[in-house]
Amino acid sequence: MVSEVWADTDTLDAVAVPAPGATPPGAHIAVHQVSHQFAQAQGGHLPVLDHVSLQVQPGEFVALLGPSGCGKSTLLRLVAGLEAPTTGQITQDGQPITRPDPSRIVVFQDPTLFPWRTVRDNVALGLQARKVPQAQYTRVDAALELVGLSEFAASYPHQLSGGMAQRAALARALVNEPQLLILDEPLGKLDSLTRLSMQGELLKLWQKAGFSVLLVTHDVEEALFLANRVVVFSPRPARTLTELPVDLPYPRHRSDPRFVQLRQQALRELGLSDVSA
Repeated sequence: MVSEVWADTDTLDAVAVPAPGATPPGAHIAVHQVSHQFAQAQGGHLPVLDHVSLQVQPGEFVALLGPSGCGKSTLLRLVAGLEAPTTGQITQDGQPITRPDPSRIVVFQDPTLFPWRTVRDNVALGLQARKVPQAQYTRVDAALELVGLSEFAASYPHQLSGGMAQRAALARALVNEPQLLILDEPLGKLDSLTRLSMQGELLKLWQKAGFSVLLVTHDVEEALFLANRVVVFSPRPARTLTELPVDLPYPRHRSDPRFVQLRQQALRELGLSDVSA
C-alpha cells in the first residue's frame, strides 16, 4: 500500500475562491414532483421518494442529507438516468433524462477500479468504451495531473492508498468532461484525515472545472463544508424537509460561528437536536 501524501494544511479547512464572473459549464438539473417505488418480491410496492422537487443550477454544488435508507441514493440513480421515476420528471437543461449519458458521471463510495489495469488504463476506460480517438487521450494525462496522480499512472490499484484510489475514480469521471458530477458517499470509506484532505481537493476540482455537483453524504459537516446548498430529506419515503443555503464564502472554517449555527440547524431538521455542537 502506498502511503497517502496528498494532504497539506491548506486543504483541511481552506479552499481558494473561484474566479468571479466565470460562466460555469455545469448542467441545470430540475427534479419535478418525483415519486418512486420498488416492487417487492412478496407483492406490493415499497415507496422510497414522495413528490420530491429540487433544482441544481449550472455550476452549483448541492448536497443531500437524510437518514440512512431514506431514498437519497435512489434519487441519484434517477438523475443519472439509470432508472426512470415512477411519477414526475427529471430534466437536464430542459430535456427529459431518459437514459445514462456521459455528461452525467456517477462516482460511488467504492472506487471500483479494475485490478488488472494500470491507473492510467482505468482512467481511460470511459474514452475506450466510447471509442474516442487516440488523439484525445491527452485528456487522461490532464485528469491524472489534476488529481495529483501523474507519477502513479503506471501503478496498479493494489499499490494505491484508499484516498489515491478514490482520486483515480474521480480522474476517470473528469476525463469525460462531465457537466454534472453525481457523488454517492464517495469519501465514506476513507479514514478521517484522508477524508478531510479529500474534501478540500474535491472543492478544488469543482472550482477549477465548473461542473455541477449533486452529493449524497451522511456527514453534516461535510455537506456544509462543500455545498452551496444542503437539501434535508425526511425518513423513507423521502420528502424535502428543508433547503439550507450555505451563506458562507469560500474558504470555509468549521469553527466559524455561522458554520456551527448551520450545523445545529441541520441536526435539528434531522431530529438530532439533542446532539451537542
